[in-house]
Amino acid sequence: MDTTLSILIIDDEENLRHMLSVMLSRQGYLTDTAADGAEGLLCAAKKVYDFILCDIRMPEMDGRTFLAMALEARLASTIIMMSAYGTVDTAVECMKMGAYDFISKPFKKDEIVMVLKKAEERQRLTSDNFHLREIIAGRNGFSGIISRNPLMQDIFSQIQKVADLKTSILITGESGTGKELVAKAIHQNSHRSTNTFVAVNCGAIPETLLESELFGHVRGAFTDASADRTGLFEQADGGTLFLDEIGEMPLSLQVKLLRVLQEEEIRRVGEAVPRKINVRIVSATSRDLEVETRQGRFREDLYFRLNVFTIQLPPLRERLDDIPLLSDHFLMTSPVGKGRSPVRIGADAMRHLLTYAWPGNIRELQNVIERAMILCDGTVITAECLPPAIRGGVNRRVAPLSDDNLSIKKAENAIERDLIRRALTKAGGNRTHAAKMLEISHRSLLYKLKEYGIE
Repeated sequence: MDTTLSILIIDDEENLRHMLSVMLSRQGYLTDTAADGAEGLLCAAKKVYDFILCDIRMPEMDGRTFLAMALEARLASTIIMMSAYGTVDTAVECMKMGAYDFISKPFKKDEIVMVLKKAEERQRLTSDNFHLREIIAGRNGFSGIISRNPLMQDIFSQIQKVADLKTSILITGESGTGKELVAKAIHQNSHRSTNTFVAVNCGAIPETLLESELFGHVRGAFTDASADRTGLFEQADGGTLFLDEIGEMPLSLQVKLLRVLQEEEIRRVGEAVPRKINVRIVSATSRDLEVETRQGRFREDLYFRLNVFTIQLPPLRERLDDIPLLSDHFLMTSPVGKGRSPVRIGADAMRHLLTYAWPGNIRELQNVIERAMILCDGTVITAECLPPAIRGGVNRRVAPLSDDNLSIKKAENAIERDLIRRALTKAGGNRTHAAKMLEISHRSLLYKLKEYGIE
């Protein structure tokens, strides 16, 4: 056994602490002891323990409170509860909270050793599983973006080609498709990676504050300006500024942003002298800026300036082959999985995930996986752990027919649109190959792409 494994024993009975400490030391463990939960938390704050044995009934801070606070602090230790007053309900409650196991007092030496051996094996499997997933993610990812989909592989190639240029980049795609991740990948693969990456959501800041947030202000520029403030453009000097949801920016500020792009200088609110800056602008939107421009909500000259190079992110429904890979990634990285055995997704649950339309895209998938982990009692996520909307067929990729919609033409269009998307995905975006799979002419495919608005 690895003699470096350490155990913290928390119990208000001094004799029991001493007995366990001697017994486990003879088994090769390094042991420390604490008389109650509060002392245990102090010990765990100073040292990382592999395992913690904690009594439930103690004065001052009891075991349940210790367990809750240890989980809140995200201690990496495997926690095993002990109680002379143990019941099945107590055991279930503690394990639901996040304890690894439960031992009833009085216990035999072999019982403690057996539980710790099981915990050791679980730690080893968790570590092996983590490293295996890291390897898989490395083979199927790029700068933190997980994908094996041909459309995304093409985007990775585009990022590498444009990353070191100062060209303005516009990232488009539905909400939740990972636009900020792509912006970070552009920054990380450029010579600016040693400098700052600054992100701002233009739709999340009130119009009255956005100018000051972007450009900064000087003391006395307005009522609450009690001191000079550096804006986000200056904070990103030498690096990258990511303007998310650029379509939400008010027209009055669009004029000033255009000037920044043209002159490469900014002027703080209330300041007369401009300041030179060297910033790479990457913007993103879930809106159709061409439509916004035609309707007068977005300046045409700014659109052309931002849209020098466009990266269009596909929605998750067009990269279904990534769902198992992304699900594994979220299982591995979710804080919900801390301190528990590795969890996998059952075949029935995966079938539901693969047939859902994912209107919220990758962000929605991440939330669904975390929710399922919370509801899952064992090591396999079943269909019952998924939200009713996913189990019940709401937002399927091909909408089911209903008594209110008996149009054959609409049903055929929905199926045809879905088949075209799937063929394009399988062909890696190659329209000629997709047309062969669909058994239609290339010209017909181009017409249908335009008809259905498929990029």
